[in-house]
This record gives sequence, C-alpha cells and structure tokens, in this order.
Amino acid sequence: MIVWSEVLMRLSLAAFFGAMVGIERERKDWAAGLRTHMMVCVGASLIMIVSAFGFADILGTPNVSLDPSRIAAQVISGIGFIGAGTILYLRQEVIRGLTTAAGLWTVAGIGLATGGGMYFAATAATIIVIIILWVMKPVERKFFSRYKIHVIKIVTLSGSNLNVLSSINTILEDEKINFQNLTIAKESIESSIYIRVTNVRNANQIVTIVNKLNSLHEIKEIFWDNN
Repeated sequence: MIVWSEVLMRLSLAAFFGAMVGIERERKDWAAGLRTHMMVCVGASLIMIVSAFGFADILGTPNVSLDPSRIAAQVISGIGFIGAGTILYLRQEVIRGLTTAAGLWTVAGIGLATGGGMYFAATAATIIVIIILWVMKPVERKFFSRYKIHVIKIVTLSGSNLNVLSSINTILEDEKINFQNLTIAKESIESSIYIRVTNVRNANQIVTIVNKLNSLHEIKEIFWDNN
C-alpha cells in the first residue's frame, strides 16, 4: 500500500509538470492553458495511483484477478474528448489547436508516468515538450514560414469580381507568390474572395502586397491571415 506522503508528492509533481507545459499555452491565450494542463496532469496521475494501488484490499481474494494497466489505459483514449474541444475549424483547410490537443494528450501521459512513480521519465518528457513548444517555434517560423499557407480575404463591391481578379492575379505574379486556390462568397451588397497563397518571404512582402491591393478601387476591405 502506498503511503500518503508518496501520494502527495506524486500529485504535486504532476501539477508542477502540467503547469510547465500549460504556461507556454497560456501565454498564447489558448482556451486550454495553465489550469487545464495542471488539471489533466493531476487527474491522470491520480487515476494511475488508483489503478496501481486502489484495489490492494481485494488482492488475494479467490477468483479475483487485477490488471493495473486497464484503468490507466482509458486515460489515453478518454483525453481525446478534451483535446478535440481545443481544435478549431476556422474554414476550409484552416485548422487551429492541433498542437494544444497533442500537448494535452502528452500531459496526460506525463501524469500517468508521475502517478506510476516514473519520475525521471516524467521530468524528461516535460522538458522535451517545453523545448518542442517554446524553443522550436522560432526555428519552425524561420525555416518553414515561406512554405506555410496564408489566406487573404478580400471584400469587394458587388459585381466587381471579374475586374478585380485580373488585378489580384497580376499583383501576386509580380511578387512571385504561389497561387493555390480561390473561393468567392457572394453576399447581398458585397462579395468576399478567399485566396490561399504560399511562398511568402517575410512581413515586408505582406505589407507590399496589401498596399498594392488596397490601391484597387474595387476592393473595400483586406484581411490577411498570418497564422
């Protein structure tokens, strides 16, 4: 039977590990932030403790066999419901929250490791996760941003789509921007054009493109999604 001091230490460590990961998500103002990651990690740790030691009083009873891994295994599948709640479908092929969902799933694993007394594994996993979330983000932005898909939303006056499309295509070709696809949403007074582009080099090029588009009289508003 596990002593109460060991239970307290495992739950406290789980809260600490969850907080370390949650701080990174909190600073980006995600719905699943500090407290959510702490709760998931502590809950997973508690479930692991219950799975391993919660049925010690019936061990040795005739016709009773226990598998301590069965309860803990349900955490891995059950955490998917919470992770799914952090994934946002903004529009076609634009999805946010996958990293946060993966972080919650990993935090649950860290909690299980802590509850099982695997302190080194839990500590190492927490450090690696923080490196992935915090340190690798600038690296990803530096080396892969030009291959990222950006969405330009252009609001035009009704009936001017054909005229403005030719001008938009010319601007993108001048800036050597790869054109992926285009969607037009017609409304009562105005229309919205969604253009997916890649090969954007830097922020200065974004400013140049927006300024050129803004000079077109048919365009009412421009929105650049840089996420």
